[in-house]
Amino acid sequence: MAAIGAEEIQDGDYINLGIGVPMLVPGNIAPEKRVVFHSENGLLGIGPYPLPGEEDPDLINAGKETISLAEGAVVFDSAESFAMIRGGKLDATYLGALQVSESGDLANWNVPGKMVKGMGGAMDLVAGAKRVVVLMDHTARDGSAKVLKECTFPLTGAGVVDRLITNLAVFDFTDEGMVLKRVAPGVTETQLREATEAAFSVDPSVHFSDERE
Repeated sequence: MAAIGAEEIQDGDYINLGIGVPMLVPGNIAPEKRVVFHSENGLLGIGPYPLPGEEDPDLINAGKETISLAEGAVVFDSAESFAMIRGGKLDATYLGALQVSESGDLANWNVPGKMVKGMGGAMDLVAGAKRVVVLMDHTARDGSAKVLKECTFPLTGAGVVDRLITNLAVFDFTDEGMVLKRVAPGVTETQLREATEAAFSVDPSVHFSDERE
């Protein structure tokens, strides 16, 4: 998922990274590309994860993981960070999700009935970034669908997702609806549709594994 997400990032992009799988994207960027990674807690220039013993407790990402600084990195307060987000300065944000709907709605901050500290910065990110890319497992741990006709969890944003990358497939959200653009090796169309509640069309370039395999 992280490797696929990294493919579309262009040289010179400023990319916000959410917690979880998105934090693996930098490790998949082609070395010739110069990309600046942003963290909402106040950092431009996220470097690789530090080696054991080299962690600095003052250097953390939005998920409170220890990180390193890339050459030329800048640290600032969260107010400045959110001014960048709300000002449309980010080329894309890469986020995890609990649910995504066929119309591109995103739910990623709260499960009904559970106590959470707050919604974090996701609502600002999906409203302010030029592109929203979601990376998540296709189904929940109990096997239930996470790609739905309509989200059942509180929304982070309505119609905000541009691309969804899961462990089974890649979808784009267009004026014509949700379109399958890529499928994981070994996945048949029957398997994908059984795991997906949302309706989607299939791009002519997509080739499924043989249903007889």
